[in-house]
Amino acid sequence: MIIDSHAHYDDEAFEEDRETLLNSFHENGIEYVINSSASMESVKSTLELMEKFPFIYGTLGIHPNDAAELNEEKFKWLKEQYQKNKVVAVGEIGLDYYWDEPDASIQKEWFSRQMELAREIKLPIVVHSRDAAKDTLDMLKAHHAGEIGGEIHCFSYGVEMAREFLNMGFYIGVGGVVTFKNAKKLVEVVEYMPLDRILLETDCPYLAPTPNRGQRNTSLNLIYIAKEIANIKGIDYDEVVAVTSQNTKTLFQIK
Repeated sequence: MIIDSHAHYDDEAFEEDRETLLNSFHENGIEYVINSSASMESVKSTLELMEKFPFIYGTLGIHPNDAAELNEEKFKWLKEQYQKNKVVAVGEIGLDYYWDEPDASIQKEWFSRQMELAREIKLPIVVHSRDAAKDTLDMLKAHHAGEIGGEIHCFSYGVEMAREFLNMGFYIGVGGVVTFKNAKKLVEVVEYMPLDRILLETDCPYLAPTPNRGQRNTSLNLIYIAKEIANIKGIDYDEVVAVTSQNTKTLFQIK
């Protein structure tokens, strides 16, 4: 059974067929899905999904691009939600400099606050980092985030940066991009890193792998990601599925 370590099934892309799709997962060999929130609204919708579907777990956190919506009152409410069943991490949190807003100082403030919250409540973090490698690494080191543990989701940097994150004890999320023709950097990272540090993820509805690139992504596409990793590493597909599934269970303490 395969596990999707990072999905967004509360996204409006799934409005028309969400229930039918999710109810088809078990017969298609999908054991668990970790639904990751990004905004205050998606924290609420992730909690609803977790309550409705036994196989869905959740990570709660505010994405850097939504960090400006946080204030002390909302942060207090957010903190209370971690007491709910099946909440497995603080995320997705981090830094994203691809867009100009919100200002980097706002992103850093709430990345910092959410990392310290994770330390306080003893949950791992799920880190989003886009065009912000150095600042992300510097902040993780400053907060001794290796002691907190977690995943660098949708990894987009090279081997050198992967080595830094792996040395801190982080897992690395590998998704559909690894199947793209222009994914040379990520292929090198997958070649380099040990299998017991890889998590399979879709980031659906985004980043569907080849042969479905450009379409709405779902966890049904995980097989293409696992097959590509097996091909890159020269190992058996079943080994990729077994080890990455165990990695996800270990990180998120799913028994």
